[in-house]
Amino acid sequence: MRIATTIFLTDETIRPDRLGRELEQRGFAGLYLPEHTHIPASRDTPAPMGEPLPREYGRTLDPFIALGQAAAVTERLALGTGITLVAQHDPVDLAKQIATLDFLSGGRFTLGIGYGWNVEEAADHGVEWSTRRELTRDRVALMRALWAAEPTAYKGVFGSVRASFAHPKPAHGAPRILLGGGAGPKLFGQIAAYADGWLPIGGRGLTETLPVLRQAWSDAGRTGEPAVVPYAVRPSPGKLAYYRELGLQEVVLQLPPAGEAEVLRTLDDFAQFL
Repeated sequence: MRIATTIFLTDETIRPDRLGRELEQRGFAGLYLPEHTHIPASRDTPAPMGEPLPREYGRTLDPFIALGQAAAVTERLALGTGITLVAQHDPVDLAKQIATLDFLSGGRFTLGIGYGWNVEEAADHGVEWSTRRELTRDRVALMRALWAAEPTAYKGVFGSVRASFAHPKPAHGAPRILLGGGAGPKLFGQIAAYADGWLPIGGRGLTETLPVLRQAWSDAGRTGEPAVVPYAVRPSPGKLAYYRELGLQEVVLQLPPAGEAEVLRTLDDFAQFL
């Protein structure tokens, strides 16, 4: 089972190039980064992780620029987002960012996507909250059209793109796409419709939910197995053994949003699980 990591990288933490080197040297499989463009100072939306909202949420680095820096100093380290708030992006620009990062890194990128929780943040991007799920799906389809080998047009409910020359292409046609969110028929139906797997926060309750996801996958006519990657996990030997018994291939461990010394101490502690 591959052991990857995630961290809220900010202007106050370890730098992405330094972290990337240390992860690869120790044998960790990957680095996933979250995204928040900004956190409105006045919110009616309660933070799902509890209030007050941790300081790092309003200080996150742009994940694509940070991952590009990590990619430049590594050769094998997988790179990913956990998660990209697709509804808050222009899809043509986002498709270019993703394709460029995947091309330059030699196909090491995984696009973790989600719908978000912060109504006010999304509103500042012009997102109508009630349509954000459909908007995300539409924008993923538009990006896939730009990643296609030949010029391909797309006309959706929320946007369109004419058949275009759009290079570079992702290294393997399209990056792996994992959809985050809470377990349930709606999310599992969306995963089966347009993603490659699930990015469950914490990874609890998988014994009960994995069969439901696999049934939705099969009902949608998908072959093989959906990828399931427990995310932001606080590790223990028993928890990781449980994931292995379920047949999972990858898990993402949570690093502290801290300076270099604390992050490297945590990596040394996590190395016992490799």
